[in-house]
Amino acid sequence: MNPHDPEARITKLKDGRTHLAYKAEHAADLETGAVVAAGDAGDTATILETLPQAGEHIAEVAYATNHEEVGERVHPEGPLEAVGDKGYHSNDTLRALADAEVQTYISEPDRGQRNWKEKPEARQAVYGNRRRISGEHGKELLRRRGELLERSFAHAYETGGLRRVHLRGRENILKRVLIHVGGFNLSLVMRQLLGKGTPRGLQGTSADALLAFLRLWIAVLARTEQESVPLPALLCSRAAHIEILISLAAM
Repeated sequence: MNPHDPEARITKLKDGRTHLAYKAEHAADLETGAVVAAGDAGDTATILETLPQAGEHIAEVAYATNHEEVGERVHPEGPLEAVGDKGYHSNDTLRALADAEVQTYISEPDRGQRNWKEKPEARQAVYGNRRRISGEHGKELLRRRGELLERSFAHAYETGGLRRVHLRGRENILKRVLIHVGGFNLSLVMRQLLGKGTPRGLQGTSADALLAFLRLWIAVLARTEQESVPLPALLCSRAAHIEILISLAAM
């Protein structure tokens, strides 16, 4: 046990060494690449907590975006398919997801010959997952997982420098991770609106693109002002300042 951070656990690093640390876990949408849930203890048990959390977040987004005018943009019932690497493969996990009517596409590690005596439900769940990952749809989902999910990890932990944090305690680290992936999701929105998702990419953009970004920032401030009003004068001054910048950009 780490005397300065008792919540840290023994974790195997990429080079084979062990260290008292925290494991990172992302649940990402395989259509947009957006992170819909994040955790700090990735293993076979935590997926049963992360997946419902992602479902709650998706339901909130569906409630806010699905209207009669635009149709159903987000599936309100949450995830119907779960894709993961072999670290999440276990009999209990596959059985639980099968009971929840979630189709799994989880890579299966080589465990040799299995003994399924008195385990008919686990056998059915494991064989069903094995059949799905060997199909074309399953292979496509696993390729997209490697592209979109690993991209969020690269942005957060490699480029974003979150491999090492100067924080202690699970709650504090989880807050830091959420802020980081929130910035990553915001970059996806910026890239969708402007075609650029990083500060360096904004160099040389047109005035119209800058104007669209400022309008997005005003919408974010307005939403913040609606949900929490501890400093209304400060928010109003920021909004007024951005209104001036938009006027200058329009000129």
